[in-house]
Amino acid sequence: MGFLRRIFGGGQGPAADSGLHLYVQCKRCTGVVHVRVDLNNDLSEDEGETGAEGYTLLKEVMDDRCFRIMRAELHFDSRRNETSRAIDGGRFISEAEWEELRAKGKPVE
Repeated sequence: MGFLRRIFGGGQGPAADSGLHLYVQCKRCTGVVHVRVDLNNDLSEDEGETGAEGYTLLKEVMDDRCFRIMRAELHFDSRRNETSRAIDGGRFISEAEWEELRAKGKPVE
């Protein structure tokens, strides 16, 4: 019976979340959005002369209030550690700010 668990993975606890959580506030309507990025599948590989030099994420985020698209661009090194981020049409906020704004009744996606 133990071999079935090894094959199908039964009995193991939940896997750790390998995602990156982004919290964004729209500059126009001040609505807030939470986005989860899968670091294993959502990144695009940056090719250099020596192969993979890093990764880029281009993410379009839309709130549910004014439906404005905010464009985020994040860069990562070869080990998928974030090196820079920028966003057009919004601003990055912390999880604590997102929770506070959500508690005040700001639109949350």
